[in-house]
Amino acid sequence: MDMNRRQFIQVFGLAALGIAGAGSLAGCGGNAGSGSSDTSSKLEAIKSRGKLKAGVKKDVIGYGYLNTATNEYEGLEIDLCYQIAAAVLGVSYDEAKEQKLVEFTDVTPKTRGPLIDNDQLDIICATYTITPVRQEDWDFSTPYRTDHVGILVKKAAGMKSMADLDGKVIGVSQGSTTKDLVGEMLKDQGVDATPSFQEFPDYPSIKSALDAGNIDAFAMDRSTLKGYTTGDCELLQPEIEFGAQDYGIATKKGSDLSKTVDDTVNELLENGWLDEEIKAWDLL
Repeated sequence: MDMNRRQFIQVFGLAALGIAGAGSLAGCGGNAGSGSSDTSSKLEAIKSRGKLKAGVKKDVIGYGYLNTATNEYEGLEIDLCYQIAAAVLGVSYDEAKEQKLVEFTDVTPKTRGPLIDNDQLDIICATYTITPVRQEDWDFSTPYRTDHVGILVKKAAGMKSMADLDGKVIGVSQGSTTKDLVGEMLKDQGVDATPSFQEFPDYPSIKSALDAGNIDAFAMDRSTLKGYTTGDCELLQPEIEFGAQDYGIATKKGSDLSKTVDDTVNELLENGWLDEEIKAWDLL
């Protein structure tokens, strides 16, 4: 849910990357079997290093969460990174976890694209929604999870329908597409409501603002919202599903790593491993 690379170039001064030819990956515009124009084999680099470098979330319970009690990352996407490491390094999933063959870096919507582009990270597995604009700049795997946007409100506020959002302030993540998706939903549903939006750097900040009464609602993917739902909060009109979010693993455009990542995701979809992970982490 972040800006495209062209905007990043203006902010971070990154050099534009060469674009590879069209490939066969789902959500991917590059040829995953060929190396990128300015880098050598990603697969060989990872094997030589002995570890996969992965960008993940640290504040999304069930997906990517840094457990302060153990100082370890946990969640479906963390386990998925170990599966990718196992596939690249030729070991079992259990061995990848036991030997800690993934080096995790927490990323934000603003940093994850550039960290792939400048080769600081090999993959991004961080509730990264596949969009046509992003497909122009990065390779994406087949979606490993589809979610929808939800709107969390305080029960005491008395809001019961989307129309109650008129004049209210909705908190969203910086650089996300959530604001536009909420606007589209209100239009599609024929709801006469004009809320305003306030951006925050991370999800805990949005929830804190909601608890403090500084905003009236918290909009984000439903599985993410579940981790921030307390007894005094509820989803506003949960029967209205909108803003489908297909999460994919991002790799550098044209990287030879892309096909391995996609093949691994498809295998995990087919053998039911991802379904078991969704149950294990109690995701919506």
